[in-house]
Amino acid sequence: MKIRAAVLNAMGTPAPYAKTKPLTIEEIELRPPGPGEILVRMGAAGLCHSDLSVINGDRPRPTPMALGHEAAGVVEELGAGVTDLKKGDHVVLVFIPSCGHCAPCAEGRPALCEPGAVANTAGKLMSGESRLFRKDGSLVHHHMGCSAFADHAVVSRHSVVKVDPDLPLEEAALFGCAVLTGVGAVVNTGQVRAGSSVAVVGLGGVGLASLLGAVAAGARHVVAIDVSDDKLKLAKELGATHTFNATAADVVDQVKAATKGGVDYAVEMAGSTRAFETAYRITRRGGTTITAGLPPPSASWAMPSTNLVAEERTIKGSYIGTCVPSRDLPRFIDLYKQGRLPVNRLMTHRLKLDEINEGFDRLSEGKAVRQVITFA
Repeated sequence: MKIRAAVLNAMGTPAPYAKTKPLTIEEIELRPPGPGEILVRMGAAGLCHSDLSVINGDRPRPTPMALGHEAAGVVEELGAGVTDLKKGDHVVLVFIPSCGHCAPCAEGRPALCEPGAVANTAGKLMSGESRLFRKDGSLVHHHMGCSAFADHAVVSRHSVVKVDPDLPLEEAALFGCAVLTGVGAVVNTGQVRAGSSVAVVGLGGVGLASLLGAVAAGARHVVAIDVSDDKLKLAKELGATHTFNATAADVVDQVKAATKGGVDYAVEMAGSTRAFETAYRITRRGGTTITAGLPPPSASWAMPSTNLVAEERTIKGSYIGTCVPSRDLPRFIDLYKQGRLPVNRLMTHRLKLDEINEGFDRLSEGKAVRQVITFA
């Protein structure tokens, strides 16, 4: 079938993207689902910094590539062997497919699925196959097994979680990345307890989702840090007890003074070593620093090993929130329905597919939290 998709032909195109148009809206061929795959009619797809990091070259991927990884849609066709879904089911796409059999999956850590990582790096589906092609027969790579900036996508059955159809698709889409990654970093990776103190450094969609997770977990102090006063204002509305602008020269001292020595958990969501250093420095003695931001692969940080030992610090990486998506997505959606995880407050813009380059300008300039493309 013919679909319209946003295709990245080369990384590193300079901004402003509204003029240079790194993403071109093309009509390409989507071949039918193979064994273990499904065809999804896309309902909504969110713009994420992980997409931007491919566009600007920070996270190298093979091109041409049809981008998009945070989305929700409706099942339209089932490949051979898919028996637990039916046409018309609503699903949230998950950007790490999990085989269920490799060592990490067997340990209950599907975010680290080894075959899933191999497929995503190669720009293919879990089966090792590709379903996207141009009119001349040339290959278009899949992004994170999803390629969700398109009206339809073929994905592995292992890349979706069925959800209740009463949840609007534009809201459901946010759960596939922002919520899994942000909330999961707090409740799964950090295992934050009620009464703890939590700081979030970087208030994009994922960072603000972490803040919501900290509030839902019962943190007594929820500290928000960002360079944008508008995002700090939103963080306050969402439950932050303290807000600090990261540009202040004494921001670390300010946080330590407000929290009597630092926070129990500091979560870095900005994707920069400077932000991670801030998060580490505001973590109290005996505390835990969590990082889920993705800086360029060449980025490094000189770890102060003495206080890591003498202060019994813990540093944890968090990928897709250390989530088991089939377990955590329904839990987080229930919390949202109860009003305890107001994910809809993260949505700042609704776009059409043709407006995607302008959307990535807003994202790169810090002028949006979560923008969602909706498909008619």
